[in-house]
Amino acid sequence: MTSSYWRTSDGVRLHVIERSGLVQAHESPVLAFVPGWSMPAAIWQAQLQAFAPRYRVAALDPRGQGLSDVPQDGYSVERRVQDIAQFVERYPRVVLVGWSLGALEALHYVHAHGDAKVAALVLVDSSVGEQPPPPASRFTDALRADRHQALNAFVQAIFRSERTAQELQALVDGALRLPLQASIDLLSYPRPREHWRDIARAFRKPLLYVVTPQFAAQAANLAHHRPGTRIEVFAQAGHALFADEPRRFNALLEDFVRGL
Repeated sequence: MTSSYWRTSDGVRLHVIERSGLVQAHESPVLAFVPGWSMPAAIWQAQLQAFAPRYRVAALDPRGQGLSDVPQDGYSVERRVQDIAQFVERYPRVVLVGWSLGALEALHYVHAHGDAKVAALVLVDSSVGEQPPPPASRFTDALRADRHQALNAFVQAIFRSERTAQELQALVDGALRLPLQASIDLLSYPRPREHWRDIARAFRKPLLYVVTPQFAAQAANLAHHRPGTRIEVFAQAGHALFADEPRRFNALLEDFVRGL
């Protein structure tokens, strides 16, 4: 894997982990990964390592995350999606894989910039605006009250597989790089739930929606209203299901990409 940096249109230096597949067919799309709230590109390590021999892979550290710059502003869906647009522009076409907040940003990317560069979307364990809505959360209140405690609880909760204390602490430390208000802004995009639903339903290229049980009913409803949507439920995994069950997730993604 190689690290590279590039500057956004507003001057922020963003970091990408990438590698060109050794035997990749010329026409194969790039597998482009966007992580969730406050998480680094490296959380996709199991996918990058598995797919790099056969595909070109790239994982973005969004602004304020991973090894990217931490500017004081730009933590709106519009600016973050501009960053994704510049990320995607680096490649001929992509399968855009977004997890959690990254899934919403992937949806808004195709809404704001079109799907010309996108061969397919993969949305991972994120509410996409279908029924039923997720239960109300007091997480932003917890961040304001005791940020360290809230982040420790969050990082431990996203995995069901065993993780080392060093790995968990590194994720907490990385999340703490974000300014507190920026981290709250990223959890408070001013869009109604129907915004994400309507984008997903209108997307006319292949779409894979991979969820844990918390979003299984939303997945079923999306498949009902958008025939052809491929859904998969990881019943025994945590929110970071691709890290908890990497072999299953990688096999699913490989089969999906081969079918494009």
